[in-house]
Amino acid sequence: MRIFFLIRSMNYGGAERQLAALATGLKEIGHRVVVAVFYSGGPLQAELERADICVQELGKRRRWDVRDFFFRLVRLVHQEQPDVIHSYLVVPNILSTVLKIFSFKTKIVWGVRASNVDLTQYDWFSNFTYRIEPLLSHFPDLIIVNSQAGLGNAVRQGFPKGKMVVVPNGIDTLRFAPNQGARDRQRARWQVKDHDKLIGLVGRLDPMKGHLIFLEAAAKVKEGRHGVKFVCVGDGTAAYREGLESVGEHFGLKKDLIWAGTYGDMAVVYNALDICVSSSYGEGFPNVVGEAMACGVPCVVTDVGDSAWIVGDTGIVVPPKDPEALAQGLEVMLARVSGTGSFPFRGARKRICLEFDLNRLVKRTSEALETLFD
Repeated sequence: MRIFFLIRSMNYGGAERQLAALATGLKEIGHRVVVAVFYSGGPLQAELERADICVQELGKRRRWDVRDFFFRLVRLVHQEQPDVIHSYLVVPNILSTVLKIFSFKTKIVWGVRASNVDLTQYDWFSNFTYRIEPLLSHFPDLIIVNSQAGLGNAVRQGFPKGKMVVVPNGIDTLRFAPNQGARDRQRARWQVKDHDKLIGLVGRLDPMKGHLIFLEAAAKVKEGRHGVKFVCVGDGTAAYREGLESVGEHFGLKKDLIWAGTYGDMAVVYNALDICVSSSYGEGFPNVVGEAMACGVPCVVTDVGDSAWIVGDTGIVVPPKDPEALAQGLEVMLARVSGTGSFPFRGARKRICLEFDLNRLVKRTSEALETLFD
């Protein structure tokens, strides 16, 4: 099968990591894979190229560089003659539907990877595209959703349930695995002592990720404890980051809070943690939770998307947008990891290996695509 992935870029992000892993896995089982990107040069693009996957750069220069960009995309589809165009995220989904006009025989598959997005946090263009997507959702031949929560949310918006299938994300359990040496080295870089407990939030600096809730909860945890450190891994706009840093200082966290920016080797980051936090109030299948668990790190998560299902009985689930509840959850988990030496937390890894291994993602996706040609 000739599969043509369409995505905005291959910068660091959950959807981008999943696409890279999926494209590599599909190629390994015999499919011909091409990945087309709006914007070139993302760090995960190099990962695809190392796997000998063809990456086609569409050369989009800015948001409103539309006409020439679209003509290049149409020419590329004619050149590649794919059996399937598999788009990832809202704008590529909308564009793939338009491409159906120029390639009648090609099957269109959407990738829907969000749940309960708070549109008040985004600009007018994002609001517009999120509202257009449900209106066009009857045109693709198949819609792959990465979470049960995302399926339910999409159906409520008007997506056709009969065209939708849930394929949970896959975690590369060979890449994401407990590693004591990596743990020691990364904690040394961050100047975190062996006996300190390090609590981390991994995710782009975006309102939906709940950094403000995390910072308030961290301040509450610090009130009664010594030897607890916090780290935020990920980046966003300079203005938003500066605002978050100011909030952290306001809560008295400056000496105990690390703003680590973006990391390429996320397995090293997870291994350095004692607890991983997902404080989001809008998620589908949060990769960071599965990746941290695969590294033997227990998680405290908000009850959004499929987070509760992913952690099962290995983690703690709290309501979203509730810093008091998050702080209480962190206190309970700190008590648990203090009694285990905190690393590794084997139950978390075992659950990921059994339920969310990368090979399952590849197999389920391949089977779903093949149903289009039965």
